[in-house]
Amino acid sequence: MTSATFRISAFGDEIAPDLDEQLKTLRQLDIGQLDLRGAWGKNILHMEDEDLAQVVKTCAAHGVEVACIGSPIGKSPITEPIDYEMNNLRSIFKAGESVGCRNIRVFSFYPPDTSTNEGYDAYVETSVERLSQLAELAAQEGFTLLLENEKGIVTDTLVRCEKVLKAVDSPHFRFLWDSANFVQVGESQVVERGWPMVGDLIGYVHIKDAVLSDGHVVPAGEGDGQLALLLAKLKTQGYQGTLALEPHLKIAGHSSGFSGAEGMRVAVTALRKLMDEVDCVEVKS
Repeated sequence: MTSATFRISAFGDEIAPDLDEQLKTLRQLDIGQLDLRGAWGKNILHMEDEDLAQVVKTCAAHGVEVACIGSPIGKSPITEPIDYEMNNLRSIFKAGESVGCRNIRVFSFYPPDTSTNEGYDAYVETSVERLSQLAELAAQEGFTLLLENEKGIVTDTLVRCEKVLKAVDSPHFRFLWDSANFVQVGESQVVERGWPMVGDLIGYVHIKDAVLSDGHVVPAGEGDGQLALLLAKLKTQGYQGTLALEPHLKIAGHSSGFSGAEGMRVAVTALRKLMDEVDCVEVKS
């Protein structure tokens, strides 16, 4: 069997608004990586130079590194000029350079009507064109874009994720798997069905689980996201990467979520239990 190692990261703003408090909790949980989406009430896209300098200083004080930038790039209308997101991405690259992280989470844009996803197929080609431009910019600047499947965007289903990822076809454009988001759009047996489609395209993993019947979020392994099977598949494939906790155990919002310190402890315990069951090797820092 191919050897695999896993590091655990987490969205700090799910713990608290204050970065110092976020990192104190992560270190108490023996986690040395951070998915940086926001701090002090500011999204990463809107952080000024002094904010980013404070991020670097605070992370260094706690011995935590930024594993991924949780950007909002692509959570915008697909009909909007692409220059808007190209400029935003340049700002995110600047932030990434500042905090020493070259992994950038992105999305595939909102179709005009998000009340149902039945018409989303019509926007696959446009999504590919736009994401290809973003991926080309990432290649020029030496960053990797990680496309997350998300409710309400073009790549909300396994089929459309596969189409877009394979059409963009860039080593600087990889898949960010989120089981719960698939479950919440009605996808069943997500890993069993999805692994042959996009398993070899995965570059990053969000750990979040949900129940198929009503979409509510639960700790890893308690829902229909087949997370134990996902870990087993990643292990067999020799995954050398990050499992990022985005638990959403108290609030599952449109642009972010919240779990609180105790909720994050529950999420970490659940993930490590699954990892033990699957015999995954966790690398701690």
